[in-house]
Amino acid sequence: MKREGDGATPVGQFELLNVIYRVDRGRRPRTGLPVESMALSDGWCDAPGHRRYNRPVDLPFSASHEKMWREDRLYDIVVVLDCNMHPPVPGRGSAIFFHIAREDYRPTEGCVAVAPVHMRLILDWVRPGTIMRISQS
Repeated sequence: MKREGDGATPVGQFELLNVIYRVDRGRRPRTGLPVESMALSDGWCDAPGHRRYNRPVDLPFSASHEKMWREDRLYDIVVVLDCNMHPPVPGRGSAIFFHIAREDYRPTEGCVAVAPVHMRLILDWVRPGTIMRISQS
């Protein structure tokens, strides 16, 4: 079972909910999903005891959080997955995204990641209701 901070990608079926992207790093992704631009003040709460756990937050934010606006390219395009979202269960994992991979494809901290060109190809085909299935290898 997925636990906050375990570094594991959760197993299951997760709907692709929406796309967040950096306008300074590329064109708006073509997709049937809702798309919004990322702001420097965007964060994501990963504090299990906080009422905003596994939800977007505005920075600065006093509880533990992830900064969405990163120096590397990993969050240039982020797809929010419906993982531990409705409702979020404290400690069962947060900020599980589908995002851009590191150039050497080193593992993520629990997310799913692909090259930018593949992300754009995939997003071109997905619509609301699209499900990502993650299984153990």
